[in-house]
Amino acid sequence: MDDGAPQFKITEVPEPHLDMIQKYGVEGTYISASEKDSPWVPFGETAFIRHLTFDVRTNSYCNILWVKGGGWLGTHKHRGAVSAMVLEGSVQYLEYDWVATPGDFITETPGTAHTLVSKHPDGMKAIFWLQGALEFYDQEGKWTETLDVFWFIKHYTSYCEANGIPINKQLFI
Repeated sequence: MDDGAPQFKITEVPEPHLDMIQKYGVEGTYISASEKDSPWVPFGETAFIRHLTFDVRTNSYCNILWVKGGGWLGTHKHRGAVSAMVLEGSVQYLEYDWVATPGDFITETPGTAHTLVSKHPDGMKAIFWLQGALEFYDQEGKWTETLDVFWFIKHYTSYCEANGIPINKQLFI
């Protein structure tokens, strides 16, 4: 393929541990944009998740969250760091005075509680990288459920099994 990029092959790597990397390292993964690699899994009444990776070693997971217009996620608190980038539409938190649109980057501090909503007519899609558990609360502020990497794995695998969709082993790192 000649796309104008320089073509070369590394013949000598100044890497003192190259043999260990080659022997014990884990290859990176590739998840295409196709729903065949990761389907949209319902998440509540107005949202869907495309799972992109699960790392049980660090209790971290990455996904694309799609909230339909006028939809929201219940009030929740993160027990780990969260980073996100809006891909489509807009998203906001009821507790803050900003609205994030495509290309905007969001970080969430562990221990803070907030309620994600999308008032955009087309809803929103954002990619989230999360570490640690999420605790959900009802409208009275009482804890209802805790979600972690294992919850998200079950969310994905049980949906696939129920719908005859092969489980994509590339999602597990």
